[in-house]
Amino acid sequence: MIASPNPYSLMERIETTILRNLIFNEEYSRKVIPFIQPEYFEQRSEKIIFEQIAEFIVKYGSAITIEALNIETENRTDLNENEVKEIRDINDSLTDSVVDGQWLMDITEKWCRDRAIYLALMESIALADGQDENKGRDAIPSILSDALAVSFDNHIGHDYLQDYEERYESYHRKEDLIPFDLEFFNKITKGGLPNKTLNIALAGTGVGKSLFMCHVASSVLLQGKNVLYITLEMAEEKIAERIDANLLNVPIQDITDLPRPMFENKVTALSKKTQGTLIIKEYPTASAHSGHFKALLTELSLKKSFKPDIIFIDYLNICASSRHKANASVNSYSYIKAIAEELRGLAVEANVPIVSATQTTRSGFASSDVDLTDTSESFGLPATADLMFALISTEELEGLSQIMVKQLKNRYNDPTIFKRFVVGIDRAKMRLYDCEQKAQEDIVDNGQEQEYNPEEKKPKKSFAEFKF
Repeated sequence: MIASPNPYSLMERIETTILRNLIFNEEYSRKVIPFIQPEYFEQRSEKIIFEQIAEFIVKYGSAITIEALNIETENRTDLNENEVKEIRDINDSLTDSVVDGQWLMDITEKWCRDRAIYLALMESIALADGQDENKGRDAIPSILSDALAVSFDNHIGHDYLQDYEERYESYHRKEDLIPFDLEFFNKITKGGLPNKTLNIALAGTGVGKSLFMCHVASSVLLQGKNVLYITLEMAEEKIAERIDANLLNVPIQDITDLPRPMFENKVTALSKKTQGTLIIKEYPTASAHSGHFKALLTELSLKKSFKPDIIFIDYLNICASSRHKANASVNSYSYIKAIAEELRGLAVEANVPIVSATQTTRSGFASSDVDLTDTSESFGLPATADLMFALISTEELEGLSQIMVKQLKNRYNDPTIFKRFVVGIDRAKMRLYDCEQKAQEDIVDNGQEQEYNPEEKKPKKSFAEFKF
């Protein structure tokens, strides 16, 4: 007969096992104390015992003894005589015993997660009934998501002198990137967008924020990647129409004139070219925040077995914040910065790059040289982004079917290299494309003399290879 990994009687409660080892297993207590909350214990007596253990460890840096635990219990002024006796009886029943360390960590982590989920459900029910004056129902997705994310993180940091081998290996490890199909975007990002990052395009109304995101989403889909496109501005069908124009090689104004058989044939041909999936999800403007997006990811995983490789959010300024209610008395700086921080947190949690956009100020809209000061509503937003660039359109550029890109912030590369460059734009087919090198030569501050290699493959003039 194979013995059970649990050395204790099946009748022993997990709470008792945890309290026992918090006293007698110092290594265990140091690892789990940061993750256990007092409210996880149902019985008040066990909650008090845990609080005393945790307080002692924090204050004295060592595990508490049964004797000290009893003394601390008797010194409390918030307990009556019967409560003191009950706690002493529990304390005296706790004895040292050998237990498998990994099993103990696993069972404690599961207990913490189960209790967190239960408490989150109870809180959510209360919010749904309007029993909390400080929180509304829109906080429910975030509360549930946080509970589902409860886990032990035992990593205590990088030791610079001791961990040099790991660090060296990381320098030479090929990073999982989402590449662009645009030469200069790949140059400034060193090959594409890394996971756990927030990347923001800054542009005025009608300049090309959504066009940029639709184009990149289309190109990533052609790479065989899974794409999630969240829209808070346009309807799902309108975003799909723009992507149809891009991928089906049809001017957007002509899509409605396509006969059904031709349309079906083009979509079928496209489906054979990629193993990826594109999901477009619409939310009403200013109604959804990172908590809703986390819940969406969970739902997509459960219902469609879909996990995105990249997420597009169109666009940041019209998202809501899970921290602040829409009508809360908070300034725009704090509100937009909070949204940006929440989206970057989502990128880290989902382990994907997030691409979004923001509006320019009124002065920035008319400017041919947009800067960080032209960021609408929040100068704090650039501090959160990993990559931020402006999309600039002028009459001259429009006449050349070009749009200028200006780097504003770049954590991937030196932002002074290719600080400015142009890409071709086909607004009818909702596409961007590489311009000839000649188009880059007269741009001031482009930094190309430091980077450009004329022997490299010449950039594409069009998307001819994507025709059906």
